[in-house]
Amino acid sequence: MKDIYDLSFGTTSAIMTGLGIVIGLSGAANSMTIITSLLIIAIADNISDSFGMHIYKESQCSTKKDVKETTFGNFIARLITTAIFIFFVIVFPTNLAVIFSVIFSLFSIIWISYSISLHQGKKPYLPILKHLFIAIIVMITSFLLREIILRFF
Repeated sequence: MKDIYDLSFGTTSAIMTGLGIVIGLSGAANSMTIITSLLIIAIADNISDSFGMHIYKESQCSTKKDVKETTFGNFIARLITTAIFIFFVIVFPTNLAVIFSVIFSLFSIIWISYSISLHQGKKPYLPILKHLFIAIIVMITSFLLREIILRFF
């Protein structure tokens, strides 16, 4: 089975996508629409990403075992991560689901960045700040897009 370093792509992708969906739709849609959007991401976009990862690994002449493990690991990591966002939306009112999604996302990005930095023997502070900055850009962009669409449509 893959470890956190090998699963970081799928997990990070699902975090950023799930966070964008929850924030972007939170003020414009009901919880069922958010859940449906997350389920579509969990399946359709996940298959697309996993297939892309599969083709990438094959293009690097990786072993069949490595290709299968990477493809499956990416799919499962994204599925589990997206399921966490779905859980938040099902269990909590939308405003709390957004708060829990943001906390979960930022904590996960910090943990992944910290783990990879330690694995590489680097100081974790700069990668953590850089990755948090990107997550914050996703949050702000999702919020602003939602507000622009609500205002003009």
